[in-house]
Amino acid sequence: MVSLYLPIVKFILALKLEFSKPQLNHLFTLVHGIILCAGRKNITQIRNAARQDCHLSSITNFLNHAPWCVNRMQRRRMQFVIEKIRAKRMKNGDARRLVFFIVDDSYCKKEPSTKKMEALSFQYSHEDGKSIWCHCVVTAHVVSEGSSYAWDFRPYYREEYCTNHGLTFKSKNDLAVEMIEAFPATQDEQVYVLMDSWYTSEKIINSCNRKGFHVIAAVKTNRLICVSGVTISMADFAVQYLRKSDLRSVTVESQGTYWIYEYEGPLSEMENVKALLSWKDEYAPSSKPQVCLLCTDLSLDLVTIQRYYHVRWNIETGYRYFKELLGFDQYQLLSFEGIQRFWAIQYLTQNFLESQRQDWMKSDKHLTLGDVVYRIRQEYFGQIIVYVYQQALVKKPLFDILKHLKISA
Repeated sequence: MVSLYLPIVKFILALKLEFSKPQLNHLFTLVHGIILCAGRKNITQIRNAARQDCHLSSITNFLNHAPWCVNRMQRRRMQFVIEKIRAKRMKNGDARRLVFFIVDDSYCKKEPSTKKMEALSFQYSHEDGKSIWCHCVVTAHVVSEGSSYAWDFRPYYREEYCTNHGLTFKSKNDLAVEMIEAFPATQDEQVYVLMDSWYTSEKIINSCNRKGFHVIAAVKTNRLICVSGVTISMADFAVQYLRKSDLRSVTVESQGTYWIYEYEGPLSEMENVKALLSWKDEYAPSSKPQVCLLCTDLSLDLVTIQRYYHVRWNIETGYRYFKELLGFDQYQLLSFEGIQRFWAIQYLTQNFLESQRQDWMKSDKHLTLGDVVYRIRQEYFGQIIVYVYQQALVKKPLFDILKHLKISA
């Protein structure tokens, strides 16, 4: 018989989710299927890829209606992640105790003809430059000690939807604050919250200050600074006053060369921060800065700020792996409770893959999540070949073998 992939089983059992045996079997099936299924994924394809004897209606019922607590799954998964990071730090003897907490949002697009799926709405996508029919999630990602884990998510609902369904409206910044305030950092850990310009606000920065976290984030060039008593936007200041002699050339490893003007002082509603007005590769006279970064840790130098902010791209590559590799946005469930449970299982799957990547990186330091998925699929395919060989030795009919493997002749 083709068995379940043992590391997945051990990973899920170690979380102590307090599931019944049938619920655990459904979870094993979904995690296996998400990893093994190539191409576009729906629940039927995920079930078939896992080759388990579960009826499709049982799996959809597990997602939509079964009595299990998704919040408990999230808490146990997060506890595993944080313990894994701290154990690796202790093993490496790293005294810096750096943690990067990255906030961003993502859209799960659906066809406008999709009407029966709950909680869909038109939302403006900056990537597409237009409003799209979708679900929106505000997400958090944790990077530390060379590990990169998807951490948490919060669904974002339009204010109109909240009014119609009796929900309390929360902005994307409100949802980001919830995740920041819930992050269980210890006093000896230095947390840097990384964001793009859409999340750089007084509310989030104050939330980080209360937690003792620092912020490194992009800011829009229309934000006001005060230079020699004159209040002016960063864009206007760069165009009207800056010259190349005012800038420093900074080379950041694996990123290239930047021309940077360093400012320290008030910025809009923030009292005292460090801001970097930067141009990549070449500076054009009287031009607006291509990127402006804000940093609340005044002790960091220019190279370190740029290097730390570059860590933010972990969440962007994380979205790509989620959507292209794991099918995060390819669900066809109608119930939004089922969709949120599916997302939670996707996060569980990503955390397993990252944990496995960390274990396998001892022999290959350049391993990616895609490499991990490929290796698991190859090992599973090897199990199938061994199973077919063993059945052939006992002269089992080919039809029965194909039926067991759910493969059509």
